Amino acid sequence: MFGYMNRRIQAYLVERKRCRARLVTKDGRCNIEYGNVKYSNQLYFLADFWTTFVEIRWRFVLFLFSASFTLSWFIFGLLWYWIARNNGDLTWQNPTSEHIPCVDNVGGLTTAFLYSLETQTTIGYGGRALTPHCPGAVALIIIQSLLGAIINCFMCGVILSKISSPKKRAKTISFSDMAVISPKNGTLSLSIRVANLRKTLMIGSQIYGKLLRTTHTPDGETIIMDQVNIDFIVDAGKDNLFFVCPLTLYHTIDKSSPFFEMAVDTLHKQEFELVVFLDCTAESTSSACQVRTSFIPQEIMWGYNFLPIISRSKEGKYRVDFSNFSKVMPVATAHCAYCFHNIKGHHHHSRDGHDNQGFEVIDINDTPNVTMM
Repeated sequence: MFGYMNRRIQAYLVERKRCRARLVTKDGRCNIEYGNVKYSNQLYFLADFWTTFVEIRWRFVLFLFSASFTLSWFIFGLLWYWIARNNGDLTWQNPTSEHIPCVDNVGGLTTAFLYSLETQTTIGYGGRALTPHCPGAVALIIIQSLLGAIINCFMCGVILSKISSPKKRAKTISFSDMAVISPKNGTLSLSIRVANLRKTLMIGSQIYGKLLRTTHTPDGETIIMDQVNIDFIVDAGKDNLFFVCPLTLYHTIDKSSPFFEMAVDTLHKQEFELVVFLDCTAESTSSACQVRTSFIPQEIMWGYNFLPIISRSKEGKYRVDFSNFSKVMPVATAHCAYCFHNIKGHHHHSRDGHDNQGFEVIDINDTPNVTMM
């Protein structure tokens, strides 16, 4: 039991170290922080208050929602109390029977607060009502009604914007936990699988990648975050993808690829991060969104290929089996890209691979017979 717990703790520490070392997490969040920001620059966040309200956490939005209404009710309640006091309407002022109040049945701070709440929320129980005797009270009810409408529109807009955020739609687009390197159509390719978990299409989908690594220039300059473009294609091209079913993205490892100098025994010793982007527009809401994920060297398997997940039934319907989405099978693959292009027959059959609980390795002989779309 203690050995099992020790292995779990070690695995947790390794995964935590990986998360700290990467710029983009697997779910697309950017792992970066800003320091020494001038105080004057922080005021720009208040100037762009709409974006600030939309981007803050839900707990703060709900707190500001409750506080804005409660505070406005209380402030206007104090103003109604002040008007009633100046007119002699309060109970402790002992108004006469012939006295005409500014607001009926407002005789203290509590009743003034209740009248303010009823006015701004347009409840109107009928117990308290404004009289035309005080011009200041008429002006105050106009001001409170206008300000209350502004608060309603603003807070409802913030909540609606957060609920309909394109980031929520991006949660239903999933990338494979690992990338694989294997032959594809006569070339050595790095492959990644992506799936749209909803039946609604993503319009104008575009896939591209960035390889982030630390490089050293001949002048001795160190570039911490050097970015190299990584092109991905599918069988139908790379732009305006028909994203109706899971797609497998391919990056050709040729002489222009940064992966050309890597090999099966040196890949996991490299220090880089492959960030993959999917830009698309949701068909149902017409909102543009971007989905991101990243792969570090330990998350790239050399000598494996994804299992097919699309089949067609006897009735002619297409079926997507998501149980095979994260399953791979070993295939004969060259030790390095140079070997693949220059030394024929020099292949490496990677049956052992690297331990990863998110990927299930299936032997080729055990794969079910499926018909690819």
